[in-house]
Amino acid sequence: MNLNKQQKEYLSATYESMKQKFSAECDRMNGRIPYIPVNGVYPESDGSIINWWTNGFWGGIMWQMYHAEGDNKYQKEAISLENRLEKAFDNFDLLDHDVGFLWLHTAVAHYRLTDDPTARKRGLRAAAVLASRYCPAGEYIRAWNRPGLSQMIIDCVMNLPLLFWAADQGAGDHYRQTAIHHLNSVLQNIVREDGSCNHIVEFDEATGEVLAAPGGQGYGENSSWARGQAWAIYGLALAYRYTKKLSYLNTAKQVAHYFLANISLTDYVSLIDFRAPEEPVYYDTTAAACAACGLLEIAEWVSEYEKPLYEKSAWKIYEKLTRDFSDWNPDTDGLLQCGSAKYHRSEDRQVPIIYGDYFLLEASLKLQDKAFLIW
Repeated sequence: MNLNKQQKEYLSATYESMKQKFSAECDRMNGRIPYIPVNGVYPESDGSIINWWTNGFWGGIMWQMYHAEGDNKYQKEAISLENRLEKAFDNFDLLDHDVGFLWLHTAVAHYRLTDDPTARKRGLRAAAVLASRYCPAGEYIRAWNRPGLSQMIIDCVMNLPLLFWAADQGAGDHYRQTAIHHLNSVLQNIVREDGSCNHIVEFDEATGEVLAAPGGQGYGENSSWARGQAWAIYGLALAYRYTKKLSYLNTAKQVAHYFLANISLTDYVSLIDFRAPEEPVYYDTTAAACAACGLLEIAEWVSEYEKPLYEKSAWKIYEKLTRDFSDWNPDTDGLLQCGSAKYHRSEDRQVPIIYGDYFLLEASLKLQDKAFLIW
């Protein structure tokens, strides 16, 4: 992206503050797996939920920092986390569609940067878990492990790079085909005509018939959960990277246009849901941060005269989040504020969440042309 002098100076200054923040957090993490800080401190990790879907993002931050800065302390911290995540395989029946979030940011990143053979095996094992969830009648990867329910969710598109990576590693083209079938089902069943997305689609697993599109983590049925829209923007743009199928890129652009039309009304920070009551106002900055990364991914693949829409919009999001929603104090845990996991749950609504920090860092590195492709 072509930045002017003032933008370059601002980007450099915010990144320097990020380095200080993540360096300080790394120094004091001491075996914890960060998720949501409590009173500015990440609580101790008891290991009881080692398979929790966000547990890989800290590893992603560490590998991005290692790639950008070359400081071995980040590599050491990332490998330590990966070794702890190994225990999640002991209860593989508790793993679900989010194994990509767990191991793209840890084992696969580790292998890509160091060629470590153990990390490669872990990544391939995770890919096998993800591929095993494929439901052929409906051509989708089953989400969660809910008894009696067979559902697909938009979140899964961000996990599919794990299957493309495994196929490229020689694990078999069926990994690639599984991802493609799922993506085609996303276009057919999740993305709506106006560019908004369902969060969840429920199937009859035996016949593949669509039964319902219930409300998920947004306001309710037929609403528009912002982070789901962001998953679609980035996930479908990444799908184009791996397949060069224009339908994926065009749909990513369609969802991006819908997303940008909505956040333009709230000064480039996203609400939790774009179709919720005007009051109370609930933000989800993590959706905006993820979308910024997706917009920059789209910009890599469109024509010269299309790029400015996506690049300039990503910049506006980045500037808004870093000016108004970031805690730069290196003595407190959690950088990006006002992230929200779910509309109707107060305990993790408008709080710092680890994946918000990851996407904000990735956006910064992308804007500097320093990012490592972790997906």
